[in-house]
Amino acid sequence: MPSPQSILQQYWNHQSFRPQQEEIIQSVLNGKDAVALLPTGGGKSVCYQIPALIKDGLCLVISPLIALMKDQVFYLTKKNIAAVSLHTSQTFYDVKQILKQAVNGSYKFLYVSPERLQSNIFNEYLHALNINLVAVDEAHCISQWGYDFRPSYLKIADLMDKVDAPMLALTASATSIVLDDIVSKLKLKNAVVFRKSFQKQNFSYSVFKVDSKINKAIEVLKNVPGSSIIYCKSRKLCKEVADLLNLQHINADYYHAGLSQDVRNKKQQAWLNNSIRIMVCTNAFGMGIDKADVRSVVHYNLPDCLESYYQEAGRAGRDEKKSYAVLLYNSEDEKALKGLPEQRFPQIKEIKNIYQCLVDYLQIPVGIGEGNYYDFNLKEFIKNFKIDVFAAINTLKMLAQEGYISFNENVFLPSKISFTASKELLNDFEKSHPLLEPVVKCLLRTYEGIYDNKISISERLISRLIKTSVEEVKQKLLQLQSLNIIEYDVQKETPQIYCITNRASAQYLTINYDQYKQRKQEYSQRVETMRTYIQTITTCRSRFIGNYFGDKDISDCGICDNCLKKKSIELSDEEFLLIKEYIYSMLNSESIVVQTILQSSKRFKKEKLWKVLHYLQSEKLIKIESDGTILSVK
Repeated sequence: MPSPQSILQQYWNHQSFRPQQEEIIQSVLNGKDAVALLPTGGGKSVCYQIPALIKDGLCLVISPLIALMKDQVFYLTKKNIAAVSLHTSQTFYDVKQILKQAVNGSYKFLYVSPERLQSNIFNEYLHALNINLVAVDEAHCISQWGYDFRPSYLKIADLMDKVDAPMLALTASATSIVLDDIVSKLKLKNAVVFRKSFQKQNFSYSVFKVDSKINKAIEVLKNVPGSSIIYCKSRKLCKEVADLLNLQHINADYYHAGLSQDVRNKKQQAWLNNSIRIMVCTNAFGMGIDKADVRSVVHYNLPDCLESYYQEAGRAGRDEKKSYAVLLYNSEDEKALKGLPEQRFPQIKEIKNIYQCLVDYLQIPVGIGEGNYYDFNLKEFIKNFKIDVFAAINTLKMLAQEGYISFNENVFLPSKISFTASKELLNDFEKSHPLLEPVVKCLLRTYEGIYDNKISISERLISRLIKTSVEEVKQKLLQLQSLNIIEYDVQKETPQIYCITNRASAQYLTINYDQYKQRKQEYSQRVETMRTYIQTITTCRSRFIGNYFGDKDISDCGICDNCLKKKSIELSDEEFLLIKEYIYSMLNSESIVVQTILQSSKRFKKEKLWKVLHYLQSEKLIKIESDGTILSVK
């Protein structure tokens, strides 16, 4: 049996493991269930890939996003490791062929979406798969109290009744409550929980409240050379910011889910190759991207929770060199953040009304729809039914969390073809249509079973095989369809609604109200934590984030904006005593809040006042309540 170290050197060309990796790998090799909380860039995938390569059999990896699965399969294949993915955009025939090959030992890794685990075809082959490990990626998705709950994850535990293999749950962003939920919901047995310190010596967090975000972004990009990501909340803003940066001779491009697959791929590749320095994007960009030399991540708008922010900011500095996470906001952003819980959780009556509008728009009769995809144009939907855009988006999220639908703007459905003409008719057709004959022959030779099933095809592959353009292939396929030779479903890149259940009557739509209220409360707390993060001017930002995720041993980083301010604020003993007396004199008069003390004194700088307040609180001489009220401790 090869050692983990030798596998690491052979396939990853690394001489040593990162902290915790070797311990996690050994735990898996010992057949134990485990949970790994590794900060972004901590090398989670290696923790299941190496033990799976050492052991006989197949590693089953459960992942929530098609893009993530494709990226992992691509990188493993580049290392000559046999890997494949199953997801909801594949045909029955495609899935069957892959599962047959997996049973025969053709693959070392099989990536699946959680929805796929419930399909009849998967369960038909499951008993014959020689599974050596089940890895659950983005495991925080199983927790209803987390920031990215996916109902389909709740079904994963059922799988383990049929599989005799250890399970490794992996996440980069889970609080202690969510970690407990992961262990409980996955029914892990005597699970070992591994936590890596959130301490990053190379990583500097900064927050700036500014009037002009673009000016501050330009300043940051000029001071921090190298590759960068700028996250924006809307597609329109992405293009605007990219255009403004280019006017300042800063090489930038934009990326969002509204662009075609080809365009997105080209832009992403240009950025990966450093042909484009700055990618201005929505959060559709970055998940699973393997680029270690990102020097800065700038957030142009406030994320709604610390989990999202940490995940996105953590795409910088994975090469462990000095990197920066910069968060920009203004008063309007702060106000909008405060109002998010009410906006994010529409009233039950409104959810039912929008659900009725949705099924009317998709033209789905009651009792129909389960397992089907439907084209969905959000802009057209809200215009036709006169619905607020945020209410529509948040209702879609709520319906997804309740298990009725799945909605993802990045769903990619490949072109599909089946032959409708008989083989006898096809022979005559080829003779009478010589210009179409090469395409017909290519389809028959390249795609086995195309007569019996609707098969996913690639126009690009066909164009290479018959040496013509992709556009010409598409035209000829459309022509074959018009002549009733084939059925041709053209590739879809438009957003899709996937119905998990049949359409219900809106009045009988079931929403678990207790869970709804609990999720709203948890969400409100996450928003409040985000507000506290941007407003704090004394606490080390790295320590704040680490503490939030349960790392109580993390020390001040010394390089975030707050740590640097502390270093720049020097207090003499005389000044300290004067400020302390001033604070106590204010406390003696009445109940007072921090903001009043900071604003009422023209004699002392706010930073120095905060420093003394922080000291008095840490020494338990005063107590600062969550609403900012200061109490004297006697």
